[in-house]
Amino acid sequence: MFDNIRADLKAHGGDWGAQGFWALAVYRFGRWRYRVRPALLRKAFSLIYRILYKLVQIVAGIELPCEVPIGRNFVIDHGGGVVVSGYARFGDNCRLRTGVVIGLQRVEEPCAPAIGNNVDIGAGAKILGPVSIGNNVVIGANAVVLRDVPDNCMALGVPATIRKRTKKHEPSVKLFPGTLRH
Repeated sequence: MFDNIRADLKAHGGDWGAQGFWALAVYRFGRWRYRVRPALLRKAFSLIYRILYKLVQIVAGIELPCEVPIGRNFVIDHGGGVVVSGYARFGDNCRLRTGVVIGLQRVEEPCAPAIGNNVDIGAGAKILGPVSIGNNVVIGANAVVLRDVPDNCMALGVPATIRKRTKKHEPSVKLFPGTLRH
């Protein structure tokens, strides 16, 4: 558990105050508690997990249940309105921004998205239903994804249209030494 928390802290730039890091620390604790024996002690840890989960949900606005399998270097850039279904799955090097919802399309159909490796999900994006998001994918801000997105593509718009990525995704503004990041 502590190795994962150290890796999560590093993925969040060493910022102890990052709300995404708080959510991941509680997530790691929640997964770890399943291995605690005896059962009575596990139940006590489960109560602590539920309290911490609710606290992160209220303070940071992030719902990341411990049932969700996530890969390495998972980053939640900003809190506020981030909701992840317990049925979802994530690969390595995924990044979520504020307002992202990854969940069910229909309540009676408990199937949530499977997200591949190196996926960057923009602010306000919604990915719903039993869809598969490939590797090296960018989901644009406010996109609503209701169908599969193949590897090396972008999903943009409402409903999302799929486009091939022509060149590696780069930030539009280059930072020079000594400039501040916001």
